[in-house]
Amino acid sequence: MDKALDKSKIIRDAATVILIRDKTTRPQVLMGQRGAKAAFMPNKFVFPGGALDAEDAQVPLAEKGAEPCLTRLGEHADPSISSALLVTAIRELWEETGQILGAPGDWPCKVPDGWEEFAKAGYIPSALGMAFVFRAITPKGRPRRFDARFFAVDADELRTDIDDFSRASDELSHLQWIPLDDVRRFDLPFITEVVLAEIVGNLPELGAPAQVPFFNNSDEESLFERLGGVGPLTAAG
Repeated sequence: MDKALDKSKIIRDAATVILIRDKTTRPQVLMGQRGAKAAFMPNKFVFPGGALDAEDAQVPLAEKGAEPCLTRLGEHADPSISSALLVTAIRELWEETGQILGAPGDWPCKVPDGWEEFAKAGYIPSALGMAFVFRAITPKGRPRRFDARFFAVDADELRTDIDDFSRASDELSHLQWIPLDDVRRFDLPFITEVVLAEIVGNLPELGAPAQVPFFNNSDEESLFERLGGVGPLTAAG
């Protein structure tokens, strides 16, 4: 295989949204199933998310997010993509579920391709309520590798009917709100189980944790670190 085309050698920046509803009663998380022919995590139930596009850096945010999230997004990475990662998360949520995280208003620029219906609904993307809660780099040897940032959001921040997925693309099927006490009967990626364990441990809080867990597989050794902390905690194998 041409190494220039080997996507398993490239680590792409990515963003993922963990939407939680009914966090004080019986919490539920929004997930969907990837297709059987997907190159990355086929058949797995996952959170909405995907890779950062270059155009995401040009999309305006009505609310750029809160500290310490923005600072931590830039730790051990390029701080210039902090806002773009928030846009990526909002865009992927919109594309894969039809749900809107935004603020009412008119776009201050030409509406980019793919955002027309979002803008037509009367919203500008907004990172209000998005908390940076986890970061993970896909281990070596996988057909696709991502440096994914996970954002937890209360479903109350949505501007759309939380049970309406009629505007979703076909990238994720079986979109549904899954109770956290029932989620382990679904076919989940390992990293999703790890992230969910962190989320459950902090409920009913969904804000930024004191230290952001970082499953770092960038080198030969896998490390479980904490952003905002003092370095590696344990070897992950």
